[in-house]
Amino acid sequence: MKRCLIWFRRDLRLQDNPALAAALGAGAEILPVYIHGENQVAQLSEGGASKWWLHHALSDLDSQLNELGANLHLIKTSAIDKALFALVQELNIDTVLWNRRYQPAAIELDQEIKKQLVDEGIKVKSFNASVLNEPHTISNKSGKPYQVFTPYWKCSRETEVPAPVEINLSSAQWAKAEGIALKDLGLLPEIDWDKAFYDNWEPTREGAVKRLKEFSKQSVSEYNDERDMMADDGTSKMSPYLHFGQIGVREIYHHLRNAGDEVMHGYIRQLYWRDFAHHLIYHFPHSVEKSLRPEYEQFPWSHSEEMVQRWRKGQTGYPVIDAAMRQLWQTGWMHNRARMVVGSFLVKHLLQDWQSGADWFWDTLVDADLPNNTMGWQWVAGCGADAAPYFRVFNPLLQAKKFDQEGEYVRKYLPELANIPGSAIHEPWELSEIELLAYGVKLGETYPARMIDLYEGRDRALEAYKEFKELNK
Repeated sequence: MKRCLIWFRRDLRLQDNPALAAALGAGAEILPVYIHGENQVAQLSEGGASKWWLHHALSDLDSQLNELGANLHLIKTSAIDKALFALVQELNIDTVLWNRRYQPAAIELDQEIKKQLVDEGIKVKSFNASVLNEPHTISNKSGKPYQVFTPYWKCSRETEVPAPVEINLSSAQWAKAEGIALKDLGLLPEIDWDKAFYDNWEPTREGAVKRLKEFSKQSVSEYNDERDMMADDGTSKMSPYLHFGQIGVREIYHHLRNAGDEVMHGYIRQLYWRDFAHHLIYHFPHSVEKSLRPEYEQFPWSHSEEMVQRWRKGQTGYPVIDAAMRQLWQTGWMHNRARMVVGSFLVKHLLQDWQSGADWFWDTLVDADLPNNTMGWQWVAGCGADAAPYFRVFNPLLQAKKFDQEGEYVRKYLPELANIPGSAIHEPWELSEIELLAYGVKLGETYPARMIDLYEGRDRALEAYKEFKELNK
């Protein structure tokens, strides 16, 4: 009998899995494999929060396989290619199947592995399981990649999105091999900083399906109006499930496609925005580490480790910024509007480079996704595709008063300010000492004083932009 290896990566599901469907169609004996390439390629590693999610996603996938009489073969290695090739030889595998990835380092690694396997007579085939439209299939009239979202959206949505792949596992035949235990991958933290994660997430396939059903019933039709309200549950929170492939983007698309124009131009449009991020990183691989727009490599950043650390710890003295950063640390996630506000504050008011923010998000987000993280930070820094101009500076106070009017969001994550009523919580420095004392607050002690004046920070950002323009005349 043919023996086929399914290499799971960012597709940790049995449903709508094209590689698995192909193996079933061939009538092969199937070996499910996950390889944790510890530190082999930085782009392909996970931050601490993502490792937490990955542990539980792998556990869930293995449980699903156990119910079918199979198991997920786990490998930990510093050389993915060698480990995979050794397994293929050991178990007489004749076919290796996987679903494609689009990060530059992943593409390079997959190409090398495919060549090595094919040279040894092993069949290799890959599939699309993670985007609506693959990056190489969308181009402008000149045949070049898009760098602005709106024309990309208009073009890409004209391409029909295939239906999710139907899979019948009742007749599946499984190969087994001895791998390591999940705990030996070392994905969970040694100290319990992840305590609150368990209260906020259900990192399983069942959790993904349940969240999608709840979102489609409650919030999706009002997504455009509600997604910016920080205290509300108006966003989908599907991003970590999508990142690890516990649910397919085509599953979400087809579940929602007939829900009306509000949904198509609201939430589904954001699925195409996610595709656009993959499009950019695929066609402009330098943007992983450098600005998409090369001239921004000359931007006069300030570089202050102290400022970055205060921002990371939620100790800036601006309640909406600090609440967002503490939400991130406690839950492994941050509200979408808050991501823009804290990003703008870091790169504009504090004049710190976008990479320092991207690195922190990478380590602390359960949905840390290289294309989205890179595009998001370059957007707010003004150096990427479709970017907000650098001279556009978000005012965190105006953002807070507009999208957290009564301070519910801030009150949830900054209990030391919780007694301050209404919108006054956003500007505690405007209260008198007697008022602050009555609310149990002492600026500089129970809550930090502001690290920078907003107008001073804004002026400094605009001055830096002026200097940058002079350099690039």
